[in-house]
Amino acid sequence: MAHFLSQSWLLNRRHVLRGLGVSLALPLLDCMQPLFAAETAKRPKRSVFIYLPNGVNTLAYEMNTAGADYKLSKPLESLEKHRQIITPVSGMHHPHGLGHHHNCSTIWLTGGKIGPSERNTISVDQLMAQVTATQTRYSSIEMSNQGHSLAYTADGIQLPAQANPGVVFRDMFTEPQGGTAKQRRGLQRRGSILDTILGEANSLGNQLGQEDRGRLEQYLTSVREVEVRTQRADKWLDTPRPTVAPAVQSQLNRDISLDRLGEYLRTMYDIMVLAFQTDMTRVATFSTGNEGTGPAVPEIGVKQDRHSLSHHNGNPKIMEDLQSSDAFNIKQFAYFLDRLSEVKDADGPLIETTMALYGSGMAYGHSHGNASLPIILAGGTKLGFKHGTHVDFNRVKDFKGYDKHPGIYHNPVNTKARLSNLLLTMAQKMDIETEKFGDSSGIVSEVLA
Repeated sequence: MAHFLSQSWLLNRRHVLRGLGVSLALPLLDCMQPLFAAETAKRPKRSVFIYLPNGVNTLAYEMNTAGADYKLSKPLESLEKHRQIITPVSGMHHPHGLGHHHNCSTIWLTGGKIGPSERNTISVDQLMAQVTATQTRYSSIEMSNQGHSLAYTADGIQLPAQANPGVVFRDMFTEPQGGTAKQRRGLQRRGSILDTILGEANSLGNQLGQEDRGRLEQYLTSVREVEVRTQRADKWLDTPRPTVAPAVQSQLNRDISLDRLGEYLRTMYDIMVLAFQTDMTRVATFSTGNEGTGPAVPEIGVKQDRHSLSHHNGNPKIMEDLQSSDAFNIKQFAYFLDRLSEVKDADGPLIETTMALYGSGMAYGHSHGNASLPIILAGGTKLGFKHGTHVDFNRVKDFKGYDKHPGIYHNPVNTKARLSNLLLTMAQKMDIETEKFGDSSGIVSEVLA
């Protein structure tokens, strides 16, 4: 039977809906198909990675039950209502990271091996961004409340991260002063400078020794990445940014002190939700603190920073404060999951198309143990993930629990349980065509539908 709507009634794919404080593009609907049969509109796939520094109070955090009937530990209780969209994962580690507490966050998303003669490798978020970058204004966003980025380029160079929520919001949703013409002149000037740098560097390369040429090539890789970002930015100049309602602007476009950590974290989470909702980006990283410090939580009476709390030396009061800090931070992550579940883009709730990885590159911070990392995978149910269980790779023969075997924090129970396996699994679900990432040894089938 012919479509009952005439061609003149069919909606344009680029029709825009205005509501919820933002402008949204419609999905590809049945009533658009005759006009756009050749168009292949894919549901957006998104990933976000959130880092908690200095591990956790492991004795309180670890769960004694696995499978679908697991009981959430006290620090994780705020995630109870999200059981069907989360998978706590225990027993994972980075083989190259064992015993090296100073680079826990550095290799959390890379699985890289860092040493005197080795540099970091690309982080999984940037691998994903290579695929999604052509579809969004920003290939990725990097945020960190204390400045340490989780993102690394293909050449192992750390990308800068923004700490101020107001700046993050303005960069994405506010048109820069001077208009499009001024922006284009600035990008063209940047492009000319990059052309000059590349030209001079290429002529210089013929005069250098092998080691110097290696260093120069590493530098040029970074320059070329800036060049690509500049070209993409120029292509987006003529596309207006989404219109954000004044009430939303006043809520998100502001500076917030870390003395109000909960408000700060929730604002950053809200900005990420808005960025996903408006399809400004599909990849985000957020470090909620540096390994050497990590913010205190004065609003609940925890005055010491997380680094100090993690070195508790068995002091019950300090361990209690660390547990309170853990629970507080995870409660803010639960808020993020609330927002992803509530907010819809044109294709449905964001949580269905967003993979969120929350965790730390350290487990038992007191002795810098990082053999069983606290990890939570959430969302992405329309991307092929299943949830509702506690996946515990420590459940091997003769394992009796962390309280009786504290040395286990330094020696993995299950050497095959590598965090890079989970990163590889996520990468593949973001359409990355690879069978290997970092120190991976395979995918994690336990989280796949």
